[in-house]
Amino acid sequence: MIQQVKIDLGGRELILETGRMAKQANGAIFARYEGSAVLATACCGKNPVEGLDYVPLQVEYNEKFYAAGKIPGGFLKRETRPKDKEILVSRLIDRPMRPLFPKEFGREIQIVPTTISTDQINPPDIIAMNAASAAVFISDIPFNGPIGAVRIASIDGELIINPTFQEIEESELEIIVSGTEDGITMVEGGAKEVSEELMLKAIDTAKSVISEICKSQRDLAALAGKEKLPLTTVSITLPEYEKIKNYAYPLMEEACFVKGKFNRHNAIKAAKEKTRAEFEALITDENEKLFSELFEKLEYEIVRKSILEKGLRTDGRGVEDIRPITCEIDVLPRTHGSALFTRGETQSLAVTTLGTVYDEQMEDNIDGAKKFNNFMLHYNFPPYSVGETGRLSTGRREIGHGHLAYRALKAVLPEKKDFPYTIRIVSEILESNGSSSMATVCGGTLSLLNAGVHIKKPVAGIAMGLITEGDKFVVLSDILGEEDHLGDMDFKVTGTENGITAFQMDIKIAGVSPEIMAKALDQAHRGRLHILGIMNKTIEKPQESLSEYAPKIITFSIAEDKIGLIIGPGGKNIKGIAEKTGADINIENDGKIIIYGKTKESSELAESMIQGMLEEPVPGKIYTGTVKKIVDFGAFIEILPGKEGLCHISKLSRQRVSKVSDVLEMGQTIKVKLLEVDRMGRLNLSYIDALDTEDKK
Repeated sequence: MIQQVKIDLGGRELILETGRMAKQANGAIFARYEGSAVLATACCGKNPVEGLDYVPLQVEYNEKFYAAGKIPGGFLKRETRPKDKEILVSRLIDRPMRPLFPKEFGREIQIVPTTISTDQINPPDIIAMNAASAAVFISDIPFNGPIGAVRIASIDGELIINPTFQEIEESELEIIVSGTEDGITMVEGGAKEVSEELMLKAIDTAKSVISEICKSQRDLAALAGKEKLPLTTVSITLPEYEKIKNYAYPLMEEACFVKGKFNRHNAIKAAKEKTRAEFEALITDENEKLFSELFEKLEYEIVRKSILEKGLRTDGRGVEDIRPITCEIDVLPRTHGSALFTRGETQSLAVTTLGTVYDEQMEDNIDGAKKFNNFMLHYNFPPYSVGETGRLSTGRREIGHGHLAYRALKAVLPEKKDFPYTIRIVSEILESNGSSSMATVCGGTLSLLNAGVHIKKPVAGIAMGLITEGDKFVVLSDILGEEDHLGDMDFKVTGTENGITAFQMDIKIAGVSPEIMAKALDQAHRGRLHILGIMNKTIEKPQESLSEYAPKIITFSIAEDKIGLIIGPGGKNIKGIAEKTGADINIENDGKIIIYGKTKESSELAESMIQGMLEEPVPGKIYTGTVKKIVDFGAFIEILPGKEGLCHISKLSRQRVSKVSDVLEMGQTIKVKLLEVDRMGRLNLSYIDALDTEDKK
């Protein structure tokens, strides 16, 4: 039986329907919003695994090109591996939903939202997020949801709910907010140096919308929801639990505050092994996992208690203290811009490479026409950064962290018309213990400045954490990896001295009050200014000139009626210049010329040749020309690109010349004087070198 609910979302209806499509899935939702539609399905494995300590969840958002009436490019002509956008949307769905699945369920869960129709006006990602939650909520899969999601944009200070693609393009703030009926659990977005107050206002605007979306999902579950499957029960216990805990507690109290990531890890390991030796008879293969869980609980309890009661963190810092920072530039000799940013035990090697329009990245998706991006940021997290072995690969984490840094820096890049280069930043994470994505932002800024890119202002980023207990809370600045794991919030903010450029927040508790959000943003602002102050001591403004190894781009404009002259018949002239100089030349319809040279010399030579073609010959002026053709009555000399004149045999010398070839040869460079431009526009020349020689005799 088909059941549906309707939700007002930004003045348009979001329709969630079940019972018509994909009925063999545990849960399926067909969601429509104007001309866009998503089919979201949820399935789980048949057999539970007892004692599983994580949620085996897969989210596979995908977009079909037929949704936009398009055929995929490439040889295969079918959708293949996930695009970055699909991975990013999968992460947006995964992050707020994953904490709401009970680990005790113990079965694999797969959510597959598929965009099957798009009007190219309304973004399908928000539809997919809400459809995914509804599919799970009406299914028999246990889920402590539902969640709702909404996009908020600000245009000229006015907040817009669920903006269109066009409105997003025009906005100064764009965030996706997700949460439950109890509060906000995830925020992600970018901005153009907006204030903390506007960010808080946008998040607050999302709350009531999310509440309505959650209520509608409950209404649909009341009509078509299934009875939930049972959770697995754990029959194994750890004998003498309290006795073991009391023995291990003081050992862990000391181990948790040893300075240094690996020293602390080894100290905790030693405390665990000492406890194991003391209670060896009680610890078996069956309860080994419970023994390990005990130490995780002890670390959680001890670290959080110290922060809440003493304001003391595991590395000895206070709650607002930021780890020591060092910044270096010009660390690589042949790159266009490079920087090494180190904060505590986190380090990013950021490298900026400048390219031409031919290096732009083509993006082919269902959102509209093909796009060409002239800014790319790639984040790499090799296993050695945490002292481990493993495969070098680009996973969802790398793409997600890279996209956050991309948003942060894109807001301050110069306009393409002012800086016609393609920019690529690569961040190699060499060490990691807390917020390598924020190190990427800081290192990326330094490398851009080192490369001579005229960014609007330097950008820095900081990761914040949260520890709560009842009504008491503590906000942490510059969190470690373990504080992220043990805390209640991971909250990243990037921006300039004037405002926020990117924002990401994941909350593990039911909700965060406006008071906590305001304090976190204020504390993050102070931390950001502190980091910017250190960065500015190393480099505050762009280098005056680009690297000698960077391509040289020259732009200028000519009159539209001269375009044909530069191109020449069949492109002869422009091809000749390109072949001679090695530069690529692009002429736009309005007469704008862009020269892309691998070196400064090649670009400048191409420019001089083009300018020479535009120059009008001046009678009486001396030119350096090239012999292009020899005939019986004289020689044709090219004095300007594309402009040849005749030097009559009588003008080669004051003495009689029998043969032109006695004086000149093909390709010879000589000096000539332009005698006149006759009525037919022909150029008459004289060979001044020969005349000067005769005069000297």
